[in-house]
Amino acid sequence: MDTLDLLLHPVRMRIVYALSGGRVRSTADLCASLPEVPKTTVYRHVGLLADGGVLEVADEQRVRGAVERHYRLRRDRTMIEAEAGASMSLEDHRHGFTAAMAALHAEFDAYLNRSGTDPYADLVGYRQGVLWLSRDEIIEILGELRAVIAARAGNQPTPGRSPRLVSLIQFPIDESPHHTADQQTTTVPEPDAQ
Repeated sequence: MDTLDLLLHPVRMRIVYALSGGRVRSTADLCASLPEVPKTTVYRHVGLLADGGVLEVADEQRVRGAVERHYRLRRDRTMIEAEAGASMSLEDHRHGFTAAMAALHAEFDAYLNRSGTDPYADLVGYRQGVLWLSRDEIIEILGELRAVIAARAGNQPTPGRSPRLVSLIQFPIDESPHHTADQQTTTVPEPDAQ
């Protein structure tokens, strides 16, 4: 299974999220983190991620006569290389976006189902807005966001820190980015401007 197929699955994405930040977990721990996913499904997807080299065994312990493996994420294997990303078809992008949204929705739902959840106190955000940006401006913003996230990507779990799922989604919402400077655009008057 190639990296795209391996990573672009909602359950496997959630397993990757659950192991992010240097965490080491057993499959039983992962099942507890994803209680709405059948245990057999979690075990199957952990096996696929381990076979694909995304997970590695960090430790093995005997528990009631069975061997319990503890896994950690190989961060270098969780990235889709630029060449693979550039070769993705429109259907690949549709599939990937759907998997990402399904994983994000499931994680948010799991958060809301926890006892004592308070989105306001937890600084939960899911704001959306439209920015008019040139190609150079979006490249600049993406670079700035990468720098902000990279500065904290190495944070280790400590008291006072909790894992936060951060998601950035951006895409053009109409064909206007393809307009050139000499193309005329038509402005629609405001309803009051008659």
